[in-house]
Amino acid sequence: VAIAAHRFGLGEAQLGASAGRDGREWLMRQIGPAAPQLSSLPGESLPSAADGLRRHAEFVQQRRQRREAAATMAAPGMGDSAQASTEQQFGDHFRQLVLADTRARLSTAALTERPFAERLALFWANHFTVSMVKASTRGLVGAFEREAIRPHIAGRFEVLLRAAVTHPAMLRYLDNDQSAGPNSAVVRRLAQRAQRTGDGQAPRVTGLNENLAREVMELHTLGAAAARAGVYTQADVTAFAALLTGWRVPAVAYMTPPDDASPTRFEPAWHEPGDKRLLGKSYPEGAQAVGDVLHDLAGHPATAQFIATKLARHFVADEPPPALVERLAQTFLRSQGDLTQVYRSLIEAPEAWQAAPAKLKSPEELVLSCVRVLRLGQLAFQRQPDAGISTLGQRVQAAPSPAGWPDKAEEWLGPDAVWKRVEWITRLTDRYGSQVDARVLAQASLGPLLSAGTARQIERAADASQALALLLLAPEFQRR
Repeated sequence: VAIAAHRFGLGEAQLGASAGRDGREWLMRQIGPAAPQLSSLPGESLPSAADGLRRHAEFVQQRRQRREAAATMAAPGMGDSAQASTEQQFGDHFRQLVLADTRARLSTAALTERPFAERLALFWANHFTVSMVKASTRGLVGAFEREAIRPHIAGRFEVLLRAAVTHPAMLRYLDNDQSAGPNSAVVRRLAQRAQRTGDGQAPRVTGLNENLAREVMELHTLGAAAARAGVYTQADVTAFAALLTGWRVPAVAYMTPPDDASPTRFEPAWHEPGDKRLLGKSYPEGAQAVGDVLHDLAGHPATAQFIATKLARHFVADEPPPALVERLAQTFLRSQGDLTQVYRSLIEAPEAWQAAPAKLKSPEELVLSCVRVLRLGQLAFQRQPDAGISTLGQRVQAAPSPAGWPDKAEEWLGPDAVWKRVEWITRLTDRYGSQVDARVLAQASLGPLLSAGTARQIERAADASQALALLLLAPEFQRR
């Protein structure tokens, strides 16, 4: 039960009251779509992808109006000042959407009674990373998680893959929104226009962008090891990029009244004509080909191996046992990517239940487990919507690259990172230590995972705050 609560879940204040007596059965009951996210402030609504896209359009329009106004009131230095403030204006424009998304993600995880399902949602959101570090995805990341990830975490991998790849946030994050076939109608039209005007300038849209195609193969399905093994080549990436042309987020899709339809559209004028050949198979031109390719990628043995490795690494060990990876991969293939069956295979694996904690909690996981064990709920995110996670080196929904946040301890164990954990927990325990008996909490939340050495240190603490800090900084709490 203790392993289920901490390794597969997000930490519990009282093991028996939440997880019952059978940890495996408790986890099995949680498998299914992730629950809708909680809006943590009264009257606060969570933005859809269409809402986020409209906010982008509003900013562009407002910026244009400011430039026109500045031009009519031109004064020395005014242009430089306006340019310098654009980034600040952009941040202010999206602030409320970003804060609502952050609070919703963390509050839901802090309060959920299905922490295994929530951890899976966090895992897949990191696997299919969309980061608000890129300006074009600001205000879209939360909607991406709610629309593309959370409903599909326990279905077929193919369905999850297609929902993620064709979501407006992913199309913008990896630049497919501006990718056009070199021989497409839109490129030909722009080239003809440039020729007529005689300005000699190349058209703005000139051809393929391979970002989405490359990351789908390398980060979402087959994996980088498959490329090194010759499973796919650069030619396959280029062909896939050509096949993905036309999948865009045109303004008309999100400026109309909101409904349940996705803002994503297939625009034939942007699509590269002709058949495309990748992974030894030919795919016809047109919108239907993307589903065919994603189906084949989802069912590929290299994808099964890649997904199995990532799941085993996340839940079991930084260097996952090869036998466990192989069993998960075989379950993936036999079930045609049924993620429910893969999770069941993981839960039933003896390797997943070794008593010694092998995984270091990431900053987000650490903060969430502290909030859950102390039963702080939404209170933890009132003063700081991320409760200080960014100060620990992990900005929520803002991974530094499409590869997402690292899932190995070595990435989070530098001297500065460890010291920041000490500082954050010290501030937390200075505030709440007097309200908690750390000795009782240690036994209730960790149970048999609590070592005799840690129990003695807590018992000998100088005061209540120090006792709670010793609990939250103990190896058996920092690891899972």
